[in-house]
Amino acid sequence: EFPLGSTYLQRRRLHPADMSGWRLKIHRKRVPKGFDKIEDKLDAFDEKMKEAVEASHEGLRKNETTWPVTKFHWLRNRFIYEAYYKKKIISRELYDFLIRNKVADGALIAKWKKKGYEYLCSMLAIDKSASNFGTTSICRVPLNKRSQEQQVLPAVNTGCVSC
Repeated sequence: EFPLGSTYLQRRRLHPADMSGWRLKIHRKRVPKGFDKIEDKLDAFDEKMKEAVEASHEGLRKNETTWPVTKFHWLRNRFIYEAYYKKKIISRELYDFLIRNKVADGALIAKWKKKGYEYLCSMLAIDKSASNFGTTSICRVPLNKRSQEQQVLPAVNTGCVSC
């Protein structure tokens, strides 16, 4: 066992050049208790994110190449949100640590706590400056209120059909 207060890097005996993703953000920081409960899952999301970035983009539109990255970003943040708010398997200290070190997207998780935004796919979906007409993304419109042409059309910037 490692002494209390040892950094993540000291405990894992990793060199910064061998790390990627969230590990680089916290490698010199003291990690709160309970981090080992979610570490494997964060590693799995990191691997999926790498695969999505390195995947072939042949035959895809420019916007479609970022859709898998948005999906895995949502999944990782949803896991952290549910681990803290729903299942209560991580402490407030660990949750704050993850947000402060940008392992979790604090703005997105804050929106999920508000009524009507429980399953928001991305902050891009509600960013009015990202659309041509100053409105939110098509994925924010309920499927039953869309016209026939827009029925299952994914949002251009996120790839989300309905959130």
